[in-house]
Amino acid sequence: MYQSSVFINLSPPLVASLEVGHHLYWHLGNLKVHGQVFITSWVVIAVLLISAWLATRNPQRVPQGIQNLMEYALEFIRNLARDQIGEKEYRSWVPFVGTLFLFIFVSNWSGALVPWKLIELPDGELAAPTNDINTTVALALLVSLAYFYAGFRKAGLGYFAKYIQPTPILLPIAILEDFTKPLSLSFRLFGNILADELVVAVLVLLVPLIVPLPVMLLGLFTSAIQALVFATLAAAYIHEALEVGGEHGEEH
Repeated sequence: MYQSSVFINLSPPLVASLEVGHHLYWHLGNLKVHGQVFITSWVVIAVLLISAWLATRNPQRVPQGIQNLMEYALEFIRNLARDQIGEKEYRSWVPFVGTLFLFIFVSNWSGALVPWKLIELPDGELAAPTNDINTTVALALLVSLAYFYAGFRKAGLGYFAKYIQPTPILLPIAILEDFTKPLSLSFRLFGNILADELVVAVLVLLVPLIVPLPVMLLGLFTSAIQALVFATLAAAYIHEALEVGGEHGEEH
């Protein structure tokens, strides 16, 4: 297992270490499951489900409290999907784009607000789900499947004609482009969230009272931006696939 460490010399012989790479694994037969990610992901999913239940259990004509918050979130997601995908196609993609945005948003904020590291585990430590590359890669692959599905639904097998147009010579470049999209999505999200948590952890070790607070506030802001960027790019990729699918669908 790959493991890296950042050591900060505070005063001899006191040494504090901040480690990246320790994980808690659950063994289910021959399957090895990353337990830390499952635990924190379930917490995030539970927060979203409970919030949705509280917002819809007794809806009011004039929304207040959590109902107002959830309706604002829904309107924000609808506008995002409409702006990126277009008026005609966006409605069927609101649940997908909204799920991505809300899961990433709550995951990122959980890393900044929830003291996961105070919960002791047999091995490793808890962190935001998006702090793990496996989570961000899985989300990015879902986006890839979504825009392939969008294009295929629009044009059928004719969608794949884009790989050899305007000339078959560009086939390797077109395939490479489809590989780089999920890679860029996953590494951008993972790198930003991991870097933010590492910076806060290092500052807490050095100056535990004052300096980390503005950095944590900045982390909340950047975490929200990262969720917005991921959802916006996902919707933009879907729009691109729908446009390409529409063009090739008309040709065939």
